[in-house]
Amino acid sequence: MEEAHSVNSPRRVLSFSKRKKQKPGFRDSDSRRSFPFKASQVHHGPKPSEVYGFVGSISTVVATVIFLIWAYVPDKLLESIGIHYYPSRYWVLAMPTYLMVTLMLTLAFYIGLNFIATPPPTSLNTLFDEYSREPGELDPRMEEGEDRPIDPISDIDISRINDLMFNSK
Repeated sequence: MEEAHSVNSPRRVLSFSKRKKQKPGFRDSDSRRSFPFKASQVHHGPKPSEVYGFVGSISTVVATVIFLIWAYVPDKLLESIGIHYYPSRYWVLAMPTYLMVTLMLTLAFYIGLNFIATPPPTSLNTLFDEYSREPGELDPRMEEGEDRPIDPISDIDISRINDLMFNSK
């Protein structure tokens, strides 16, 4: 019995059969016959994260342009086009400075919290914790030539690490 050959494409399935003497059949993947789900379950269009990213990038560009106009255009020109109220020019320098200081303090606070949460170097908690595992023993009946299972994940003993690092030449 002859099997139908098909090629998957992002848009449609191309079906080639040697039995048929007609042109290859094109089935649209968006049609209801070829797609088993209801039309309400199929989501077409951009993902929400893509939309948020696009809107965020456009908003950032617009806000930057407005900030630069406010910072560099003279007061008389702004008043001539009808803009009579705007924040003081003091904030042109103060806003980025406050933002950078806030960012640096947040970073320092985060690093400080990590130092507080880390045990001291003399603590045994740096070597052992509730997830520590001793290496398991394999079945001694297994010979070297046979397929051996992969050893389970385990911790290496600190004395073995010290021997490898400091005693081997």
